[in-house]
Amino acid sequence: MVLQRVSTARVVVEGRTVGEIGAGHLLLVGFRDDDGPDELRWMADKILGLRVFPDEEGKMNRSVEDVGGDLLVVSQFTLYGDVRKGRRPSFVDAAPPERAVPLYESFVGMLRESAPGAVETGEFGAVMDVELVNQGPVTLLLEREPVR
Repeated sequence: MVLQRVSTARVVVEGRTVGEIGAGHLLLVGFRDDDGPDELRWMADKILGLRVFPDEEGKMNRSVEDVGGDLLVVSQFTLYGDVRKGRRPSFVDAAPPERAVPLYESFVGMLRESAPGAVETGEFGAVMDVELVNQGPVTLLLEREPVR
């Protein structure tokens, strides 16, 4: 997952805005076939508690929960594109749509249960234009390896 701290962000599909937020996090999320509830809960908890917003002294000491921020969750299977060989990405590590859609919906549901602000989404499987103002800039890669 890629997390970006934003002032604003929105997703446009075929000329219409499908999700839009103010200050908070833009989340670009992809899933592996072996992801499950434990990975989803860990990611949701990590996102909500991650201290990347400035406090009164300008230090990254406040979470999206602390600031009442919004979340924009955008599905992006290309995060699991493997470009180590050849010139074209391989997506064998990405969960297929029949597995990824329920994971995505479950993840968004977890965030909606606990997030302090709005939780907006893109449109799974659509060609999306993502517009954002990355504040900081702050961009983080978040990943939890599954327990085997």
